[in-house]
Amino acid sequence: MAVGGSALHWGGVTNRFSAEDLTLKSRYGLATDWPLAWPELETFYCEAERRLGVSGEPSPLPEDRMSSPYPMTAMLLSYNLRVLKAWAEQSGIPFWSTPQAKNTRPYDGRSQCLRCNTCEICPTGARYSPDFTFKALIAAKKIALHDRTLVRRLVLAPEGRRIAVAQAVSRERNGEPIDYRARLFVLASGYCWSPHLLLLSADAKCPGGVANSSGMVGRYMTGHAFIGGQIELDAKLFPGMNEQHSLISRRFFRCAADVPFVRHDLRVWESSAGRDPRLKDATGRLLLGDDLLSDWRARTRRGAARVRAYYDVHPSAESRLTLDPSKKNRWGDPLPAIRHVLDEPTQARAAATRQHILDVFERLAKGNNGKLLGTSDGAYLDHPAGGCRMGSDPATSVCDSFGRAHDHDNLFVVGAPTLPTGGCTNATLTFVALTLRSAEAIARSV
Repeated sequence: MAVGGSALHWGGVTNRFSAEDLTLKSRYGLATDWPLAWPELETFYCEAERRLGVSGEPSPLPEDRMSSPYPMTAMLLSYNLRVLKAWAEQSGIPFWSTPQAKNTRPYDGRSQCLRCNTCEICPTGARYSPDFTFKALIAAKKIALHDRTLVRRLVLAPEGRRIAVAQAVSRERNGEPIDYRARLFVLASGYCWSPHLLLLSADAKCPGGVANSSGMVGRYMTGHAFIGGQIELDAKLFPGMNEQHSLISRRFFRCAADVPFVRHDLRVWESSAGRDPRLKDATGRLLLGDDLLSDWRARTRRGAARVRAYYDVHPSAESRLTLDPSKKNRWGDPLPAIRHVLDEPTQARAAATRQHILDVFERLAKGNNGKLLGTSDGAYLDHPAGGCRMGSDPATSVCDSFGRAHDHDNLFVVGAPTLPTGGCTNATLTFVALTLRSAEAIARSV
């Protein structure tokens, strides 16, 4: 893993959550409420969008009102997406350009997007990546970066309320132990490695792990589930035009309190499924020359769209990260094992949720003589989070809304691990917004 983690290779999508995510318990009697109000989080969404460099089109839904506009105008829709937008909106569902941390003009010293179609490995720097931030901070001498270094334990001071030392090893020094001492420690290792380190740091004072008097470290691992599909329609499309860009609808982010609960986003992409050239037909006959071209033309007379819905699911306390003694790293520390378990209300409504989403896909397919070719259910939770969930009650959470550990005055956990629930759309911008809010609180405390 390089410095910057998986965000070095993310797709760049920067959707926001909605106010409903923060008030699931009070609105619907489900899961838990977050210990902060939407207007405060929304302020940090705006800052996150400025820092990442987000290009986007404002949602037409009044509930999605933004206090500041996107820094850049939205990525232009390709011919294919313009056709698909007209098709999809025949369903009565509004769609617009998905917001992305990709420059549509030169921004913050980075070039504009050239539509290379390799967003996970952006060759131009148009898509935001954490290495830009690290390089700027290092150049300004605001940080000293110790890479190839693994923190193995957090050691408590004698009174137990404060972290005294972070014990590490460096691969640059042949595994020589290093002690880092500081007034304040910030754990920013993502949803997996943050709770993992806290559990590894168990000692006589904290037999269950650091910051774990509640027993909540490693629990309520969360994310969102998803269903995808392929739809064939009467439209001439030309796959390959900025195919990573998509349309989004937030029409189903809100759910009335008096109807069965279901919340999800809705995305539409161009698709080449079943439309790539092939060397053999369905009978196994070899296709070359004119035969190959004739077969290819015949299979591209109708277009195809890929659709997907991320939907809201809620974790059980048994949705856990634990230490696996059967698998260890080179230093002998047990590796993490994650098992996602959804709570009983989520499991009880699973069939109804799935049917609702399939009905939405069928509703889309009706336009342009469309046909739903097939669907697939995700086998994992995407944009995973949790394990150090925030809350107002130290008995049921690990940290407060700023990420300060309830048990230790000088320890903060930031970003993805602090989420109580996983939302129903891409969560990266939410991780960043919460981290910026934590950073402001940390700056006030030093």
